[in-house]
Amino acid sequence: MKWQGRRTSSNVEDRRARGGSRMVVGGGLGIGTIVLVIIIALMGGNPTDLLTGVLTQEQVPVGTYEGSAEEEELAQFVSVVLAETEDVWAALFEDAGLTYQNPKLVLYSGTVESACGVSGASTGPFYCPGDQKVYIDLSFFQELKSKFNAPGDFAIAYVVAHEIGHHVQYQLGITEEVFALKSRVSETEFNQYLVRLELQADYFAGVWAHYAQRAELLEPGDLEEALAAASAVGDDRIQKQAYGYVVPDSFTHGTSEQRSRWFRKGFTAGTIEDGDTFNASSLKTIDLAA
Repeated sequence: MKWQGRRTSSNVEDRRARGGSRMVVGGGLGIGTIVLVIIIALMGGNPTDLLTGVLTQEQVPVGTYEGSAEEEELAQFVSVVLAETEDVWAALFEDAGLTYQNPKLVLYSGTVESACGVSGASTGPFYCPGDQKVYIDLSFFQELKSKFNAPGDFAIAYVVAHEIGHHVQYQLGITEEVFALKSRVSETEFNQYLVRLELQADYFAGVWAHYAQRAELLEPGDLEEALAAASAVGDDRIQKQAYGYVVPDSFTHGTSEQRSRWFRKGFTAGTIEDGDTFNASSLKTIDLAA
């Protein structure tokens, strides 16, 4: 991706050096953590990581964080991608007669406290609707490359754009509609709605990539990097790698094929309207408005 020299976002909150809290055994699980488990174990993070033992918070002192040159360049890259998403979604919302509110992107190292609870790096990048912030531990991108075999800067851009896609859903009221269904359907059926929510975020990531291409920011191989990353974090691939088998009823993000397909669809269409994963014939269960 051609990103050097482009605008960085003013909406990055760097907490990598901030004293805060860490998870320790003892205490109880608050509602924030439960919400976090449900909605933001994104990009392949295992929700059980948050439920191992009973967690509480322990204050840790403020320190000085010194990232490597590579990490600082990565932080700058993420900030540029965030700025590009701000421009694209502001324009698309304006075209629809709406106003886009920029989210904050929080960089952290180790653990972080959000309005959704306390989370560790093993959760992966996530969006918290409670405070409308995206949380990223930059070490995840090394894992994306080594563990998930999805290298490249546009693989990273896909991850950021996916999380921003969740913010778009929140702004459009889709997140609230989906979670209103939780008490009305079975756990298995609700998981299917979570899959649709994730696939729509993949679609919205593709929409952003569509406009990045129109701005001539993409380089040869970038689209393939994003598609590889989307495929790498499919529920079926992650479960097969971790356990040797898959449990479709437990999927919450979609298969590798679904994730890459919906990203590509967004990349091709470039519109908000064509991203209705909830009523797509191959995904449909019940009407959101019912």
